[in-house]
Amino acid sequence: MLLNMRYLFFVIIGLNIPLTSISQDSTIIHGIVQEKFENNLIQNASIIIKDKNTSFYSSSSQKGEFWIKLPQQKEYELNITHSIYNDFSKIVNSFSLDTLEVLIEMSPIKVLKDVVINGKKKPEVIFGDTLLSVADFEVLNNGKVILLTYPKRLVKGSEILLWDGSSVLSRTKIMGVAEELVRDFRGNVHVICAENVYGINISENEIKILSIEKEYFKKYLAPILDTNKSKMYFSNFSKDYPEFKYYSFDKFDSSYFKIIEITDDLMMELYRSEYKWVDVRTKLWAKQKEKETGIDAAIWVGANYFTHSIYYKQLYAPMFHRSDTLFVFDYYKDFLWEFNEKGDKIDSIPIFHHYNPKNTGWKKKLIQDHITGQVYAVFEIAGYSYISNIDTKTGELGDKFRIGYRYVEKIEINNNSVYYVYRPFESAQKKYLYKEELPFLFEKCNVFKN
Repeated sequence: MLLNMRYLFFVIIGLNIPLTSISQDSTIIHGIVQEKFENNLIQNASIIIKDKNTSFYSSSSQKGEFWIKLPQQKEYELNITHSIYNDFSKIVNSFSLDTLEVLIEMSPIKVLKDVVINGKKKPEVIFGDTLLSVADFEVLNNGKVILLTYPKRLVKGSEILLWDGSSVLSRTKIMGVAEELVRDFRGNVHVICAENVYGINISENEIKILSIEKEYFKKYLAPILDTNKSKMYFSNFSKDYPEFKYYSFDKFDSSYFKIIEITDDLMMELYRSEYKWVDVRTKLWAKQKEKETGIDAAIWVGANYFTHSIYYKQLYAPMFHRSDTLFVFDYYKDFLWEFNEKGDKIDSIPIFHHYNPKNTGWKKKLIQDHITGQVYAVFEIAGYSYISNIDTKTGELGDKFRIGYRYVEKIEINNNSVYYVYRPFESAQKKYLYKEELPFLFEKCNVFKN
């Protein structure tokens, strides 16, 4: 109970309302904005409270709340607007009240599409073996597949295979504990291991691997998202901090340009407030770290303590590069931001497919087709995964495609087909790689730029 009250106090502090400033001639309007009938909380609703001469502005938080301080003895018009809900208006007054509680229920005017399409064909087995299971995979642009496999456990005896759809062209053992396959900004595949990283090079259908120091990979390769002839795109994202920025780097004149900053405002307030609650010894440690590094003591405490609590949520706001356009999905402002190759903003489009995740099954996961450049949102309901294309011109979702099997792993989309790893429940079968054709046919375009 004390823990819950502690974080409730965090929320109040995070709203920047000095409690001591509430006097007899002012009123705090505290509102909750929620969806009518469903009672889902609505974030980023625009709030305007005005009388004949003055207007006060605010917006609802991720918890659907807003707070506005008003002079007493007045009558105000309260107006709430949101892109996918009908406008809400109400007359409120602040006569002799310290706090006025207001509940706003808004009716949706846009309903997210929920047309589900099942595959016309049975899922096709791309790779299956009686001795090896597939832990991870990457589909190359030429249709061949790099497979991370293992006999019994991934931590022992893992192996990289090059598969052309009918035979193993090359294979090599991995020294160390393999974890996953990842692509770098050029589209090259790497094996991430517990101790180090291996870069994979395919030459004349032969696998060659090169050991890379893990710290070097994390510091100099992983942050880079994409590149073209003159620019490189990267972020300073950290899983332990609720804010990061996307940048472009001009390779000709070595100049940096900030494209956009992503911040979870509520999480940031809770993150920094953790410093108030730790013991004196921890505060002294944090102050010492601040002297050594110049990084605020509150950030040291937040990174080492708050990130391990159930209240911390890692940021998710991915960037994608298609042809000459950059797309950033900012789920904390409800916008899909569109930029040109220089990093200049072209457009902003409202997005709402992340709303009501309990009902929609939104999994905080977007996948880009490496051939067509199209971006898909992934949902999961009752164990089934659903894929829906996002129209980057409107922000709307297309029809949902349901994957044929339940509880699939590692979904990837390549050339209008979805690939995934699956093993039937309570089956002796090893984990196989499957493929299904999507009912969405998009043309090829440039995604990775060398």
